[in-house]
Amino acid sequence: MPPVFHPVTPQVAAELAQICGPDNVVYGDQKRLDRYSHDAVAEPKYAHSPEIVVRPATAAAISEIFRIAAREHVAVTPRGAGSGLSGGAVPLYGGIVLSLERLNRILEIDTQNLIAVVEPGVVTRELDEAAMKHGLFFAGYPMSEEFCTVGGNVAENAGGGRAIKYGVTGRYITGLEAVIPTGELLRLGGKRLKDVTGYNFIGLLTGSEGTLGVITKIYIRLLPRPTKRITIAALFRDTRSAVDAVSAVMTAGSVVPTSAELLDRQSLHETCRAMGETLPFEEAEAMMLFEVDGTNEEVVATDARAVEEICRRGNVVEVFRADAEEESERFWRIRKRAAVILIRGRLRQSIEDVVVPIAAIPDFLLGLRELERRFDVTIPCIGHAGDGNLHATPRINPSWSVEQWDEREPEILGDLYRMVRRLGGTISGEHGIGHKRKRYLPLVMDEGEIALMKRVKRAFDPLGILNPGKIFDLDDEA
Repeated sequence: MPPVFHPVTPQVAAELAQICGPDNVVYGDQKRLDRYSHDAVAEPKYAHSPEIVVRPATAAAISEIFRIAAREHVAVTPRGAGSGLSGGAVPLYGGIVLSLERLNRILEIDTQNLIAVVEPGVVTRELDEAAMKHGLFFAGYPMSEEFCTVGGNVAENAGGGRAIKYGVTGRYITGLEAVIPTGELLRLGGKRLKDVTGYNFIGLLTGSEGTLGVITKIYIRLLPRPTKRITIAALFRDTRSAVDAVSAVMTAGSVVPTSAELLDRQSLHETCRAMGETLPFEEAEAMMLFEVDGTNEEVVATDARAVEEICRRGNVVEVFRADAEEESERFWRIRKRAAVILIRGRLRQSIEDVVVPIAAIPDFLLGLRELERRFDVTIPCIGHAGDGNLHATPRINPSWSVEQWDEREPEILGDLYRMVRRLGGTISGEHGIGHKRKRYLPLVMDEGEIALMKRVKRAFDPLGILNPGKIFDLDDEA
């Protein structure tokens, strides 16, 4: 049975306006409210409008909002930039959208401790630009850094193209300040790099998709910024050779590349044609994009030669090396624009985020071809081959109606996820479960683990008011 929450009354709206200021509350204006009804998942079936949007500027204000929400039993959905791909910031049960856009300050760049202290609404690229002035960088940021926020990165434990070498967001979070649904303010960690004092609540909140608390301050470990990078783009005649190059680079080549990105045949061909690219892509079944970086030019050059030599041992069409920034960006544009080009002009698609063991990638891609034949759809795939995180994207058959897609999509995704499970994988690596994937969680997680997560949720959120309906449904929500 779905949860039952009370509506936002004019009296509640007035109280919230007192807390945040009238200019920072949206109430009764449906057009403006609808802007907060969805994230980057475009399908209307995943959207739901809030009853009110509030934009607090302090942790104290968020505590007051939670106390009102608890008293009135109103749902609260936290929101960053709305760039997520799981429906995680969608207010499924109306209520309050708590937008963190005003909590957008870089509070400190501590060059002695190599720590940045920021609020959750800081755009990731802005943090990178601030750190750059000191020769530093936040290594765990995702590929959507131009518009995603740091708070969203933490909520999803986001990764990206650099994760093979540098890891994902969680590796760099040394402290958090967060308000939990009871209104209590938690101060966890800080500028220290090691801490095994008690339970790791920082790790628990990181990746919890806004279901346990609202993050209000983040301590981020920074690293010395690489001063040199070299990109290698290799076009392979078969997928197995492309994937084998990933492990060979790290074993035979003794190189941990910064990036190891994959485009399958459909992705490569469609993207290069749309961009007017002159690479000899027509002969290729896959493209691997490797990057190496560092602060010692000689070491970076040696690593790049090793990567290039290993790629040439495979069944390649050609291997290209980019030492200059402009040429490197040419290859990265192909990878980054693929995500947009593959869905351009499509009425419907489902951008997925599965993870499989690296050695299973060729079998996974073969499995996608079988799913395409079975369902009469196309499923191009791009992603982070270096850690097995792949963005397969089932797309509507152009001859179908939207209603046909809505009927077939759950079956397509169910079979896709079951294949991933058979290969030893899981259904999300960086985009999260949200409400888009929650029905499929039992395919990859046993009942005991899900039950334990629900008990943790209740410990933080006894009334179940924070971001309800995400990851799983609480059994006794009624």
